Amino acid sequence: MASEGSLGAPVRHPIPWNDPDFYDEAKLDDELRRVFDICHGCRRCFNLCDSFPRLFDLIDDSDSGELDTVASKDFGPVIDACTLCDLCFMTKCPYVPPHEFDLDFPHLMLRARAIEQKKSGTPFFDKQLTETDRNGKVGCSLSGLANWGSKQGNALTRPLLETVAGVHREAHLPEFGSKTLVQMAQETPLEKSMESDRKVVLYATCFSNYNAPAIGQAARQVLARNGVEVETLHPGCCGMPQLEQGDIARVAKQAKEIAAEFKPWIEKGYRIVPLVPSCSLMLKFEWPLILPEDDDIKALSEATSDISEYICDISREGGLAEGLQPIDGDITVHIACHARAQNMGQKAAELLRLIPDTNLNVIERCSGHGGAWGVKKDNFEVGIKIGKPVARQAVKASVAGAKYLVSECPLARDHIVQGIAKLGEEIPDLGENKHPIELLAAAYGY
Repeated sequence: MASEGSLGAPVRHPIPWNDPDFYDEAKLDDELRRVFDICHGCRRCFNLCDSFPRLFDLIDDSDSGELDTVASKDFGPVIDACTLCDLCFMTKCPYVPPHEFDLDFPHLMLRARAIEQKKSGTPFFDKQLTETDRNGKVGCSLSGLANWGSKQGNALTRPLLETVAGVHREAHLPEFGSKTLVQMAQETPLEKSMESDRKVVLYATCFSNYNAPAIGQAARQVLARNGVEVETLHPGCCGMPQLEQGDIARVAKQAKEIAAEFKPWIEKGYRIVPLVPSCSLMLKFEWPLILPEDDDIKALSEATSDISEYICDISREGGLAEGLQPIDGDITVHIACHARAQNMGQKAAELLRLIPDTNLNVIERCSGHGGAWGVKKDNFEVGIKIGKPVARQAVKASVAGAKYLVSECPLARDHIVQGIAKLGEEIPDLGENKHPIELLAAAYGY
């Protein structure tokens, strides 16, 4: 008889995307029904995302009130609502491996999307939206025009974008920088402020490279201040947008190419430090599950640290360089879902507590953004609803005196700000800083 819950740490199986059975629709349906029936009997995940309310409503509204009278063709909305945040697997589900029920809901949703992608391909505009490297290069080269066109409230372009590409007219879209982070790093090399044998390659990531180079500049300054030799590279997108669409082959191709780019640096003793937790998660965990026999992928996974994780390691092992000063206000920090899924603790909060005299409000709940999912016309309002508890906590902290709102996921931070606006609350300006590393740099006087 199966036990209620598992005492073992969650274990993930490699994704058998090269096995023909992985794409067998009848076998997928059998597994969906097995897993959905377990979820129906448990319901611990009812408040995590919209997949589970959709599933439970589907079953409760069926003729029998059980899964046996739900048609398989009606599973689509449940699959579509999963953002692959991994929180059900990491924080809620008592039946993940090594439990005998062997339940991995996010990777099952990934399998369903992979089958659909193999059958029909990725819809044209969905694919264009997630070509982040191409979009970033064009956006940076035409930043003035691109930012005007994508600006929230543009009555000319945003309704057109909604009609043509399915991007909700009210969804915040990140601006493009006039220069990439890699260009800035090449133009403004930094000297180490102290001696250390630490050396890292900052993986710029699409977002920090093209949209928010201030995050990468802050990281470079903090690392150099602490004696770290820093190189800044962006070999390409980590593939998270394509993973969300079920295009596993495309992700595997990206993984192999990027791992090959980082291999010489790893062999020279560099740590690889992504600036966004979604990308850290891909390098550490998802790529090794997609390509479990690839030695370069294994080496990269072992050499990767999230930026907040890496700064906290410096602090724990020898202490940070002197010079940190209090900043002019309290901080609300949102712990991103893809940081939580790395099972490394609240590193963003740990990092911010290194700032002297810091009063910190920590929010550990999904913002509702979900990457490209959250800006789509069909999902934006759902994402705002999911993130409403986070917005309320941020408002409460702001009323109590918090001046800054940051998140390891800058897109989540902007989504929370939008959620606050939807509440209709009068709150002070939350500033331009998006990522915790920017506040740590500010505490050093940068």
